[in-house]
Amino acid sequence: MSSMKNIRISKITLNMSTGEPGQRLEKAKKLLEIISGGKVVLTKTHKRSTFGVAKGRQIGAMTTMRGTGTKTMLTRLLHAVENKLKPSQFDSSGNFSFGIAEYIEIPGIEYSPEIGIMGLDVCVTLERPGYRVARRALGNRIGKSHRITPEEAIEWARKELGVEVV
Repeated sequence: MSSMKNIRISKITLNMSTGEPGQRLEKAKKLLEIISGGKVVLTKTHKRSTFGVAKGRQIGAMTTMRGTGTKTMLTRLLHAVENKLKPSQFDSSGNFSFGIAEYIEIPGIEYSPEIGIMGLDVCVTLERPGYRVARRALGNRIGKSHRITPEEAIEWARKELGVEVV
């Protein structure tokens, strides 16, 4: 197998939506900082009125992790869902997402009474060497044979992470 066909983690995105600005949003931000140890960005509504919330209001928090600690973090996050994913959680580009109902299910994270019980979404973006070509200014595309299929992503998750796809 060519080294250009190896699949790797590009990034892990943790997302929490509160649906409203205020104290819950600050708790979500603090929780994501505890889990990831990185900078957290507040997300805003984009369209005119989203679910009764005015445009430009902060309604969620997210953080993105890249680099060396991503695989370790991903194994901890998958442990919270008992290393089980459904085939429907993989998209056509080979990326996958899952939700964690309560953050206390993540190993190493203690319950905090000031935060309470909250859940989060985890989105994992996979890539192969050479994917940077698509982000260049010329707007090049990734060839069909170089894209990651859902089947390849499922096989990679089974082999690399010990995930059971049910």
